[in-house]
Amino acid sequence: MEHKDYKGIISDFGGPTANMYGYECNKKLQDGACEHQRCVDSERLCGAMKINHARNINLLSRIRSAKGVKKAFVASGIRYDFITADKRFGYEYLKTLVKYHISGQMKVAPEHTNDRVLELMGKPGKETLVDFKKMYDKLNKEEGKNQFLTYYLIAAHPGCTERDMYELKNFTTHELKMNPEQAQVFTPTPSTYSSLMYYTEMDPKTRKKIFVEKDPIKKEKQKEIVVSKCNKKFKSGFDT
Repeated sequence: MEHKDYKGIISDFGGPTANMYGYECNKKLQDGACEHQRCVDSERLCGAMKINHARNINLLSRIRSAKGVKKAFVASGIRYDFITADKRFGYEYLKTLVKYHISGQMKVAPEHTNDRVLELMGKPGKETLVDFKKMYDKLNKEEGKNQFLTYYLIAAHPGCTERDMYELKNFTTHELKMNPEQAQVFTPTPSTYSSLMYYTEMDPKTRKKIFVEKDPIKKEKQKEIVVSKCNKKFKSGFDT
């Protein structure tokens, strides 16, 4: 707070898991991570993880009232599926963000919108994103703000075909009403299910073979599909 270059603005105190502060799985704390399941898997949130944004709401209030803080923004790290899942405090938490802690835009990470690809990613279905966007837009309207959402998207994830990317493009254009300016080509990283799928070309849960794009040129093509400026509605008849 006393640094000579500090102007009273905290640009981002979200981090990679901005709204996971203040709650944890008691089973995990006692016994460690489960070997047979994920905490979050597609549409299913493990019942042992009691999502509760109450302490996070209190933390935001304390930060706003801290001496020397003029503005404090949460620019990243929001799990929107946790907000929609928290029926007690999720709405209040998002309202607090919209009112005090967003600097024009909030970035969330649906990564894709094809439910089959999302299942492989362990991400919630696209309807969760739609529900969150409706809530976000409603709160912005109530607060008289014009703050928008941006989206972190991935191309060429294991299981993803060009046809799936055209479907994603259609969804961003006609459902989200925006044109993505960037997307990231999937890169394998150690100790992840996605990397396991990339190298084995197999769904680790079903042991069934899945398509994995490994051609660098075709990976870039998948990316270009979704960032294209073309707003034409593509038919779903594209093959890989």
